[in-house]
Amino acid sequence: MLVIQLILFCLLFTLLVKWGVRDNALNGLFFYPKPYQELAYERGIADREIINNKRKRFMLPFVLIMLIALVLIIGLWNKVHDFQHAYLQALLFLEVMNWYDGIIIDKVWVGYSSFWKIPGMEGVPYVQTWKQMLRKRIILTLIWVIGAAIVAGIITLF
Repeated sequence: MLVIQLILFCLLFTLLVKWGVRDNALNGLFFYPKPYQELAYERGIADREIINNKRKRFMLPFVLIMLIALVLIIGLWNKVHDFQHAYLQALLFLEVMNWYDGIIIDKVWVGYSSFWKIPGMEGVPYVQTWKQMLRKRIILTLIWVIGAAIVAGIITLF
């Protein structure tokens, strides 16, 4: 059952990312590496303020929906109510999401789909290198150790 829940959680993640960018990768410019974003601003392809507003409008609902989904899966679906088990499950879900984002979303979907190519930015690399992706994922792995405790705390409150 846990594997199915992890798949559903990652599917929700993917659907939210797709919802955030809709039918135009430029809507998700905030997902791209900073040097790529800066070049898009310099070339006049995007406006920094508009992209920052899009990021804010996306990230708040994204984080809330993912948090609520995680709390519901662990607390209601799995009926976990003690901190230790809630923490371990939250850590598992957050780490799977972290590495799913890095490998499946960043390296596979973004790396091999023409959807993520922004007109006017041809020839500019926009996919993180394996080294960049691994560095980011390792840092997030450490952050999710703390994030899982917050999720477990929320679950045990209810």
